[in-house]
Amino acid sequence: MIPAGLTLDTYEAGERNALADAMDVMTRAFDPLFGEAWTLPQLSGVMTMPGTWLTIAHIDAAPLGFALIRSVLDECELLLLAVDPLWRGRGIGRALLGHSLTLARRRGITSMNLEVRASNMAVKLYENIGFEYVHRRPGYYRGNDGKLHDALSFRIDMLV
Repeated sequence: MIPAGLTLDTYEAGERNALADAMDVMTRAFDPLFGEAWTLPQLSGVMTMPGTWLTIAHIDAAPLGFALIRSVLDECELLLLAVDPLWRGRGIGRALLGHSLTLARRRGITSMNLEVRASNMAVKLYENIGFEYVHRRPGYYRGNDGKLHDALSFRIDMLV
């Protein structure tokens, strides 16, 4: 169930407040052990690329999550999906992902891809939404502690 008052706002350029909101969520959502959080310059840089959009989930003015998508031709990639740990399990990630899929379809995109650390709890969300496992990349991610973690690649084909 989606929390009452949840809004999803989408940005296609490096709107300063949207980037600040995404960074605010990113610092809370990504465990430093894994080294997966992006920096502001990384986020700002990808937002200058054509076909990229950022959706922020808010209740009132508080940012609770975000999704970052990059598209090329008729495919797109979910680059990042994050939800504030205090708000996980309340449908925010599902709402962000569903909204991203809807926007992608409206843009004529026929498939979405993503990669995720194999031990990330979001794997269940992706499978429940309909993403299909493509392959495993052993030792793809290196955590800040030097440990290697497998990546799983997923894909969903969409009707336009």
